[in-house]
Amino acid sequence: MTNSEIGRVPIGRTGLSVSRLCFGLAPLGDMPDTYGYGVSPERARATVNAIFDSEVNFLDTSRIYGLGRSEERVGEVIAERGLPKGFVISSKIDRDFETAHFDASRARRSLEQSLKALRVDRIQLLHLHDPEYAADLSEVTKPGGALSELFRMKEEGLVDGVGLAAGRASLMMPLMRDWDFDAIITHNRFTLVNRNAAEMMDLALARGMAVLNAAPYAGGVLAKGSAQHKRYVYQQATAETLAPIARIEEICARYGIPPGAAALQFSMRDPRVASTVIGISRPERVAETIAWARHPVPQTAWDELAGLPFETEDPEASRVYTPG
Repeated sequence: MTNSEIGRVPIGRTGLSVSRLCFGLAPLGDMPDTYGYGVSPERARATVNAIFDSEVNFLDTSRIYGLGRSEERVGEVIAERGLPKGFVISSKIDRDFETAHFDASRARRSLEQSLKALRVDRIQLLHLHDPEYAADLSEVTKPGGALSELFRMKEEGLVDGVGLAAGRASLMMPLMRDWDFDAIITHNRFTLVNRNAAEMMDLALARGMAVLNAAPYAGGVLAKGSAQHKRYVYQQATAETLAPIARIEEICARYGIPPGAAALQFSMRDPRVASTVIGISRPERVAETIAWARHPVPQTAWDELAGLPFETEDPEASRVYTPG
């Protein structure tokens, strides 16, 4: 990797220019059921400040992360110091926390709540989030539904770009064919051990949509190590599930490469990926992530990693979603 590869890339026709690293702030919502740990307000504030002080100009959050806590904690720092010049916020409209309704009025209310929590008057990149968990998917997709409202927000100038951040590719791809999104977010589905999103990424490229690839560490295990973090895609994992991770760790150990660096660069080196979204929950991870993006990885190591088998099935097919 080179310094320029961390620099800036355009997001379609939005006029936005973002770093090829993006920090995902779902963990700042303090969701121990999902991540296995909590995050205090003080640690969250220090993490956001570290991001704003770094060369990365891109963060991603959502209305539903921690039932609003993630956005609120970002907003507290923005209120204290302002949003750094040129910084891009990506957030998401979400279904109602209690009823799961996701119609146009809910989409509009979600944006209003996000603007208030983040202490900003506009959000540069706004995604429709997790429509598969709506009480009625037709509320989202029908004429005049949540999707129509999302694009209306762009027309009104409340956002620069609109995107789709869902789970299953089987749901996302039909929507990507029917709607002119500026970007998509896929998570846990394009990693060293899973390529479920590959076809969807090809479609995004053909349709002129920027791909934001989130969670290249497969829920954290490729960064923290399978010996200590016995979870895969946010669930407790068996030794059989973790075996592919162990094979990656063995190759990386022989080359002196942090497995997290290989997992991160696997995403960043793919020409289809505009920016890679890394979830973080502590300030020191900002500098560590940037260092991993620049860690030398010899071609022979990539060749060995490329020779490992990988899954193509949805890694979260059996996961029951809880917002934290």
